Parts: sequence; structure tokens; C-alpha cells
Amino acid sequence: MCNLYRMTKNADEVAKWFDAINDAQGRNFGSEVYPGYPGLVVAEGKLQAMSWGFPLSLKGKSGKMLKPKPVNNARTDKLKSFFWRDSFENRRCLIPLTGWAEAQGPKGSMTRTWMSVPDGENTPEEPLFAAAGVWRVSDEWGPVYSMIMTEAAGPAAQVHSRMPVILSPDDFATWQTATPQVAFDFCRAWAGPLVIDATDDPWFRKKGT
Repeated sequence: MCNLYRMTKNADEVAKWFDAINDAQGRNFGSEVYPGYPGLVVAEGKLQAMSWGFPLSLKGKSGKMLKPKPVNNARTDKLKSFFWRDSFENRRCLIPLTGWAEAQGPKGSMTRTWMSVPDGENTPEEPLFAAAGVWRVSDEWGPVYSMIMTEAAGPAAQVHSRMPVILSPDDFATWQTATPQVAFDFCRAWAGPLVIDATDDPWFRKKGT
């Protein structure tokens, strides 16, 4: 499942690319986005800042509620469950990114493998693309979003069993406005080309590195 993605474009670039109103001006974002951290989302025609992950509160052994944890991935086979259903039916969004990472290698020495979508013949260094997402307003963290994941296929399946649902620009509007039945048809593995970059970068980095 995706627990790290990269977004190296600024808000103005992203808003222009998606033809969206920029409501994220003045917000600071890291180029790498982790669960619980802010990211950019296109929803309701606007580029907005939201926290990555729906809050989930569980009880500890003492019976007290623990600090909420961000549920940052929504599996396609769980979209009809109570936790996701309302958001999937009524609040679908686009998640701009320039790549996502999965951990590879033995436990304790896992490294980052990045995947991205090339941009045809005129390929910039890091092309912008979009993953399918859902969003809602939470009591805990305000607006939040989650990335929809499906079974991986093609080259991505050699890295991980699941991958984000990648959307073609032609499908952006339909994904956000179609009926749930039509939208669910988009929840499939990306059939186009992928760039896979298996790095030596450690999956877990020490703070400050």
C-alpha cells in the first residue's frame, strides 16, 4: 500500500494543469507526502490543502480512546463499507502527484522504489499525474483525503501487490461527478506505461536527513 508519494510542483503549477481555482496559495508542503501530513487535492473545482488520511480512533487496552491514526489508503474492495461508502458516493477527488514509492528488500534494510507515469514524447523531469481519491471533513483534522488502491498489474506488480488508481486526464471530470456505479469502473490498474526507479535510498530515514 502507498505510504509515501512525491509532489514536486508548486500550487500554481498544479492548479493550472488541472484548470482548478487555487485555494492553496500560501500553504507550505514538503515534496514528499506522508500519512497525516498535508497534501494537495483537487475537489469541487478547487485545488485545496487537506491532510492525507481519514482519522480512525480505536480503544486501547484500558478502554480509553487512543490518538486517531490516518487511514491513507482506501482499497477498492472496501469502498462499499461504512467507513468509505459516503465519501466514495458523494466526495471523490483527484490527488496530484509526481511519483509514489513502495518499500522493497529485506526487513531492516528496505529501500525506496519510485513509480511514475511518463508524459509522452515531451517528458519533463517529473511529469504530473493524478491518482483517484475520496475526501471528507473530519472533526479531528478538518478536510482529509485518502488514496484509492487497487490490485497491481504489469510492471507495478513486480514491486507491490497493490497500486494507486491512476486516472487519465480525459477521465478527471467523470471520476468526480459520475454515479458510484460508473466511478467504480475506473478503480482498476493503470494500463499505460510506468517508469520504475529502484533506488538505494533507505525506506526509513533518520530525522534531519
